[in-house]
Amino acid sequence: QVQLVESGGGLVQAGGSLRLSCAASGRTFSSYHMGWFRRAPGKEREFVAAITWSGTYTYYVDSVKGRFTISRDNAKNTVYLQMNSLKPEDTAAYYCAAKSGANTGLRNPQVYDHWGQGTQVTVSS
Repeated sequence: QVQLVESGGGLVQAGGSLRLSCAASGRTFSSYHMGWFRRAPGKEREFVAAITWSGTYTYYVDSVKGRFTISRDNAKNTVYLQMNSLKPEDTAAYYCAAKSGANTGLRNPQVYDHWGQGTQVTVSS
C-alpha cells in the first residue's frame, strides 16, 4: 500500500514558477510509475506528466511540454513537478498517482492504483 501526499501548490502570477512535491509512504515507492494529473473547475481530470519507476522515461501532455518537468528521487520516496512559465489555464487542483506493474497507459488515470488528495495551483493573470 502506498499513501501519497502532495505539497507545493499556491497562488502565483502568470510567468511564475512552482514546484510540486508528492511524498510517498512505503518501501515499494521505487517500483511504482508515477503520474501527475489536474482538474480545473468544470473540466475533466487531465493527464499532465508521468515518469517510469526508474526515471528513464517521461511523458507530458502537449500543453505543458517545455514548461513542466517531472522527476523523482527514489531515495526520498518523492516525485516532483517543476512548473515554469505558468499560465492562467494551468489553474487546477493537481494530483499525483502511483501505478504498479507495466509502464503502459500512463496517460490514462484509470490505470493508477493510488492517489493523493491534491494541491491547488492558482495562476493569476
